[in-house]
Amino acid sequence: QVQLVESGGGLVQAGGSLRLSCAASGRTSSSYDMGWFRQAPGKERELVAAIIWPAGSTFYADSVKGRFTISRDNAKNTVYLQMNRLKSEDTAVYYCAASRPGTSLRGDYWGQGTQVTVSS
Repeated sequence: QVQLVESGGGLVQAGGSLRLSCAASGRTSSSYDMGWFRQAPGKERELVAAIIWPAGSTFYADSVKGRFTISRDNAKNTVYLQMNRLKSEDTAVYYCAASRPGTSLRGDYWGQGTQVTVSS
């Protein structure tokens, strides 16, 4: 089992920045592909960014490329999402998910989510 706890969400003005954290605990938590997803009201959940085990290669949705950066600190079992130049359309609940490698980020474990609200 892997437990994930997100933090760092909040209210920010458009153009501002936030850094989300996802602290993982449990067995072999560092051997998972980690992804940040988001879900806005009335919309489907979408993958925002991912970092792949073990090489650390990254993926970003087109809508956040150049603005968001995903990183992980394996020693702390924590994954981060640095979000810069935030836009109102980034408003959503953000979730982190851990996926066993090679499963196309299906999300074997999920956090409870953290709200990000960007005011225009």
